[in-house]
Amino acid sequence: MNHLFLVLHLLGATIWVGGHLLLLIRYLPQAIKENEPDIVKAFEKKFEPLGLPALLLQIITGILLAYHYNVRIENWFSFSNGIEKVVSIKLMLLLSTLALAAHARIFIIPKLSSRNLTQLGIHILLINIIAIAMLVMGTFIRKGGL
Repeated sequence: MNHLFLVLHLLGATIWVGGHLLLLIRYLPQAIKENEPDIVKAFEKKFEPLGLPALLLQIITGILLAYHYNVRIENWFSFSNGIEKVVSIKLMLLLSTLALAAHARIFIIPKLSSRNLTQLGIHILLINIIAIAMLVMGTFIRKGGL
């Protein structure tokens, strides 16, 4: 069963990280070059129904996998061993992702225009950096943590 959770976690990460890299590398530069925020809006509209469930899948399977490694909720953010360090860092990165997403959803996207497209671009870049950092952190689990 834990192998299934790992596979589902990795599939969710593939969708989440891959989708955001595609947005960063392909669609955002085009939107900035053409000064057309609707390019990003169109991508988001198509990606969100797939991306958000992928993120939710990662959260659920991540918690289940943490429990598999004996990192229970009372040990989150304890940093007392290698696996707990990885889980705690991934949780902090997740909270950062959620904060950035909420900020963009509330303050940037409703007023998205050519004037604040760069501000959204910074959010997109940060989400990508965080997503890749989470992916890298996950690879340390196999080595016993940090």
